[in-house]
Amino acid sequence: MNEEVNEKVTILVVEDDPLIQSIVEEALSDGGFQPEITGSGEEAITLLKGGLEYRAVVTDIKLLGRLDGWDVARAAREIYPSIPVIYMTGTDGGDWASRGVPNSIILLKPFAPAQIVTALSNLLNAAAPPIPPTE
Repeated sequence: MNEEVNEKVTILVVEDDPLIQSIVEEALSDGGFQPEITGSGEEAITLLKGGLEYRAVVTDIKLLGRLDGWDVARAAREIYPSIPVIYMTGTDGGDWASRGVPNSIILLKPFAPAQIVTALSNLLNAAAPPIPPTE
């Protein structure tokens, strides 16, 4: 029974700004989650395909490299069809309706750290557990 209490829900966080990485990591850790941080869309997709079970993705929209947050979310949904997605952005919020995946949330920067924990908790409580990828 103690094993369940100690197991933290792993969340993939994709953010290329070290300051925001730190804020999100601390907020999620304080909220009882286990954040896995990466700075690029390419690495995020590699991690999603790597076999570790992520329960949600939190991604900035504008990322360094070829892939952006829209790409990361679409790839995450190909691997885990029901995985909750939270987009973070300072500028691209207007594109969410047309480019975002269904059943996602967008947080406009700057946001309070508690907002990300609340948004994540709401999405996780509403979603069915993701089905692990099959090879």
